[in-house]
Amino acid sequence: MLPDIDHPQSTVARTFGAFSLAFSKIANTVSSWTYRATKTSKDTDRDGGHRGLTHTVVFAVLAGLVTTAIVQAGNRFALPVLMFVFCGLAVRGLLNNWCPKRDALAIIVTSGALTLLCMKWVVAAPENAAAAGIAVMIGCFAHYLGDAITEQGCPMLWPIPIGGRTWYPVAPPKVMRMRTGGAVELSLVLPGLTLLAVWLSAAALQHAGALPWLGFDLLTFA
Repeated sequence: MLPDIDHPQSTVARTFGAFSLAFSKIANTVSSWTYRATKTSKDTDRDGGHRGLTHTVVFAVLAGLVTTAIVQAGNRFALPVLMFVFCGLAVRGLLNNWCPKRDALAIIVTSGALTLLCMKWVVAAPENAAAAGIAVMIGCFAHYLGDAITEQGCPMLWPIPIGGRTWYPVAPPKVMRMRTGGAVELSLVLPGLTLLAVWLSAAALQHAGALPWLGFDLLTFA
């Protein structure tokens, strides 16, 4: 969800109410400025605020490095704030419209409780810093691939010029693309990714020792 912070109307922009919305507007402005400053004559004449800077490999790598640095530092304030933000994104993503009237407040309270649990895991195992950064990068890349199979594509390879365009929308042939929120996404992609997420989450819990009663390995099925 993190790359969509460049869109003030996105789900992630309303995760923490006015605070996340303000950050989203800043990200949108920076992304739009970057697009206008680096686009070529062959790039489309669009605003560039959404699916711009935060939808590139450059952003994914920077987000991963910053995450790793914060977890490694593990100071009294930075790490809890980081965990709180990520927990909020997770809760918002899983329960998008769970409390329409006061969802920001509900997410803040729930994220606070989850942060306490996450902090016990991270503080007890600071060597997981690199893993946290890699997880952020993988999450961003997964987002880019999802956007790439939509009609608009994703300029993830910026600033590498492709066909004379620095914001080349990486995408498969048009026949293989789908419309965002369309029938293919809702009936096939969404259920498939949900099952994959549940399976990988269960596998992670098993390898952390939380599911000792399972008689086989969820990753290897051995």
